[in-house]
Amino acid sequence: MTSRFDCFVVLAAMRTGSNLLEFNLNALDGVTSFGEAFNPHFIGRLQSESLLGVTLEDRDGDPMKLVQAIKSAPGELNGFRFFQGHDFRVLEKVLGDPRCAKIILTRNPLDSYVSLKIARETKQWQLKNIKRRREAQVEFNAEEFESYLEKQQDFQLLLLNTLQRTGQTGFYIAYDDLTNLDVLNGLAAWLGVSARLASIDDTIKPQNPDPTLSKMTNPGEAEHALARIDGFNLHRTPNFEPRRGPIVGSYITTPQTPLMYMPIRGGLEAPVTQWMAELDSTSTEKLITDLTRKQMRQWLQTHPGQRKFTVLQHPLARAHSAFCSHILSTGPGAYLKIRNILRNRFKIPIPGQLRKDNYPVDQHYEAFSAFLTFLRQNLAGQTPVRVDGTWCSQSQALDGMASFALPDLILREGEIAATLPALARQMGHDRPPIPGRCAPDIPFTLAEIYDDKLETLAAEAYQRDYMQFGFGAWKPSMGAA
Repeated sequence: MTSRFDCFVVLAAMRTGSNLLEFNLNALDGVTSFGEAFNPHFIGRLQSESLLGVTLEDRDGDPMKLVQAIKSAPGELNGFRFFQGHDFRVLEKVLGDPRCAKIILTRNPLDSYVSLKIARETKQWQLKNIKRRREAQVEFNAEEFESYLEKQQDFQLLLLNTLQRTGQTGFYIAYDDLTNLDVLNGLAAWLGVSARLASIDDTIKPQNPDPTLSKMTNPGEAEHALARIDGFNLHRTPNFEPRRGPIVGSYITTPQTPLMYMPIRGGLEAPVTQWMAELDSTSTEKLITDLTRKQMRQWLQTHPGQRKFTVLQHPLARAHSAFCSHILSTGPGAYLKIRNILRNRFKIPIPGQLRKDNYPVDQHYEAFSAFLTFLRQNLAGQTPVRVDGTWCSQSQALDGMASFALPDLILREGEIAATLPALARQMGHDRPPIPGRCAPDIPFTLAEIYDDKLETLAAEAYQRDYMQFGFGAWKPSMGAA
């Protein structure tokens, strides 16, 4: 069977994620992207003066000689990255060639503009080790940004109009899609290659995952200058956290009352499921769970009047519960491999074996503070550690639920004592039980160490949750944690 394409080109601008895209393309068996093959200052990679036997001098004399060498190189499909400042003669040729696949990588222009200024300031163009990350704030210049934006728009219009005139289609991929395995495998399918990715290559880490305005020394001036420009969504919190599925098998229903609990993993599952069992005068073992999607749909169809609910917990309390149960502990439920990574590589000060006399409360404060810092990096996609369901953002968990079914009620921990009995009364229970509280975290509760610094660290890690759900400062009355 004849291949659809002879080669591919990634059409992008600087700081749009082209390195990460190239890493994942090169992770496909039989696929090779040869870098910035037509950068005027080097050939393929920084300081390189030849590629596939073609020298810089040869390339500049006849750029199509290198294009042909890339097409003919071993492998199923080869290509290169092309930016606006590269050899325009090549762009004209490849855009008009339907046998050259066009991968068009885009990013919010304001994000890429700020990222470019930070990279120039810090001299850091790639990040592989989070410990070596360099941070900087840069000044927004309205005139400079407008010139940058005009160039980006002109380039995108050139690509679009050329493809329209020649009857071609490109594969458009956004910066935020570069951590979506399904999208990357969709790109592989579109390219016509046989290989698929089993996971995302995480060698390259996002360098500046914070909100755009926080990276500027003059955010007020930026907002004022951009007020007339629509579509930049300045207050968007970047989200590099992996998308989550609905995890239907974790949903819990009562055997008699048509009630479904859609849990967000954390410290609240035990008191809520115990309340459900008491509501139907049964044990937690008799509650219905572990259903497939088909079985859960059947349950929904056969239980008219059913109600679905979930419960949110304050992000700081939830993080503390996850830390105590899964990281600090070495007993049942402990994540021992992650625990070792956090101790040895992230230097979180927890002992190898937890004993009453080797872990004082001040060390617990220090260790939990370090864990919150890790969570900020983890949720931003900057660590090799998985984003576990017990500490993923609750907004992301709700997004996953929505792909199957939306909860009728989204409650907060402090509301369940009044709201769940009221819900039960609506469903025919005259004297419903009152939900209990979470078991206290051990060896120390959050109340014993809480201060403003911990709140700030939690807010930095869980910006989306604080913003979307309006969480304020944690109070001991919110729960036992």
